[in-house]
Amino acid sequence: MFVLAELKDNVRIAPDQFHLKLVDAVRDELDRRLANKVLLNVGLCIALKEIVSLKDSIILPGDGASHTEVLFRYVVFRPMVGTVMTGKIRSCSREGVHVTLGFFDDILIPHAALQHPSRFDEAEQAWVWEYPLEDGSKHDLFMDIGEPIKFRVSREIFEETSPTGPPKAEGQSSQAASTSAAAAAASAAAQEVKSPYKIIGAINEAGLGVLSWWDQQNKEDDHDEELGEDNTEYENDEDGEGACEE
Repeated sequence: MFVLAELKDNVRIAPDQFHLKLVDAVRDELDRRLANKVLLNVGLCIALKEIVSLKDSIILPGDGASHTEVLFRYVVFRPMVGTVMTGKIRSCSREGVHVTLGFFDDILIPHAALQHPSRFDEAEQAWVWEYPLEDGSKHDLFMDIGEPIKFRVSREIFEETSPTGPPKAEGQSSQAASTSAAAAAASAAAQEVKSPYKIIGAINEAGLGVLSWWDQQNKEDDHDEELGEDNTEYENDEDGEGACEE
């Protein structure tokens, strides 16, 4: 789930930080720039592990700050495909079930990867697993907000979220301006919902899903086993087997 990524960067240290040791100033600057940020095709940066090497610092003309090439290792959140994780249901929509780990929210279990058959309850705004019973009827198991849920990572999605560029210059026709404004609004809306790193999960296999489902089933199985043992002891007593002979 957490991996060490070896990275290299050129770190700028402002003159007001010159009173610090170089390694401490570099450490503070790296954490300021990277902590809780997503690096494309790397993952979500959590914390600096260690600085491997520091090259000579240089001061560029017209800039009083120092610039140092740094090789370092950073703790990154990037679970491997196939990893089983436990989170909490953040919300449900027709798209699927949205899960949070507390420090990472961009996890989606699409409706196609839920237990089958499942339906979306509009009134409750929750997905429901229609669990089949032995008599042919179905029992509704709700995926409520806040419930712990176990899922398997099926794939990951990285997206470039850098700005696309400045708006076009003025002086074009009103029609072109309105078209450009509409396109800019649509682009802005798409930019708002775009996530740089998203995890896609699945729960359509035994043992995965809301934890309370399986806890309840395990308790029922244990209860059935206890009843079976009691019946066996009762039958043995009736037959006289196992009784102590004097």
